[in-house]
Amino acid sequence: MKCTNSGFLHHGIGIFLKGGMIFGGMLLSGAFMSGCGNKTYEMAYSPNYPVSSYRMDAVEERGDTAVPFAKDLCVVDGDISAGTDVDMSQAGAAALFSVNESGTIYAKNAHERMAPASLTKVMTALVALKYGSPDDLLTASANVKITEPGATLCGLKEGDQMTLTQALHVLLIQSSNDVAVLIAEGISGSEEAFCSLMNQEAKALGATNCNFVNSHGLTAENHYVTAYDMYLIFNEALKYDLFSEIISTPSYTTVYKDSAGNEKELSVNSSNLYLQGQKDAPDTVTVVGGKTGTTKAAKSCLILLSRSSSGGQYISVILGSETRDTLYEEMTDLLNEIKN
Repeated sequence: MKCTNSGFLHHGIGIFLKGGMIFGGMLLSGAFMSGCGNKTYEMAYSPNYPVSSYRMDAVEERGDTAVPFAKDLCVVDGDISAGTDVDMSQAGAAALFSVNESGTIYAKNAHERMAPASLTKVMTALVALKYGSPDDLLTASANVKITEPGATLCGLKEGDQMTLTQALHVLLIQSSNDVAVLIAEGISGSEEAFCSLMNQEAKALGATNCNFVNSHGLTAENHYVTAYDMYLIFNEALKYDLFSEIISTPSYTTVYKDSAGNEKELSVNSSNLYLQGQKDAPDTVTVVGGKTGTTKAAKSCLILLSRSSSGGQYISVILGSETRDTLYEEMTDLLNEIKN
């Protein structure tokens, strides 16, 4: 049996392996290059490296190969509408992705930067799940007091305590902005530090065309996403069972404690009208769950995980729809493109 280092060309990128490996100036060496056996070395996406986003597999008798970053992802390069009958004239951006087939069915302005409103909270949840533990006890600071008119709040007061699991339910089901601050400060100590993590993790996913300056999505300068980046973020969040469970939950009741240790009951309902039964998906499609977002700047936004009657999974996203009613009409129109 023989192990060798070899050079190879993959997707137009030449990489030479000899005694060590250089990716955009980053050297990987040691056991990787000298040992045999099955080993995997992950390299997250980084816009700072000319070559990145590959998983290196060292396998006996086969040499070292690179698995491209987007191997299992849907890819969008411009608008896609051929073979569809979708009216998305009232939306700023939209896309429909087949998760199982790693294919894009429809795309409009998928790489245009837009305000995300509370779709931001998908990224908040993803970072919290990665860096926190479901049983972490979070304590509210005075910063949970949000005074912006129309902002959805669960009524947290300074000193209130709830677990991360409770907080994530309230965050994703009711879309509470005060609990987003609670989570950010509980995970990172400050919202600023948490937003740095949000941006770091987004870029590692290849979502390089978005930027987060808060954890809730209320309107702020330089806070934006794209429809495609939201797909990447949502797709990653779905790898966490707790996230998938929460986004499919129509209502939630819990008990948390105030600063004096007194119990406070909280009941919230999903802002997703498909889950509430107020809007109907096409007969052959089941809406599993998702996240809504609405602000004056972002207008109406929605991202969904849906399932066809044959079991295929689909992610659909709409940003910047003119009204909530129009948003659901457009989303249903988009879901009609899911074929059995």
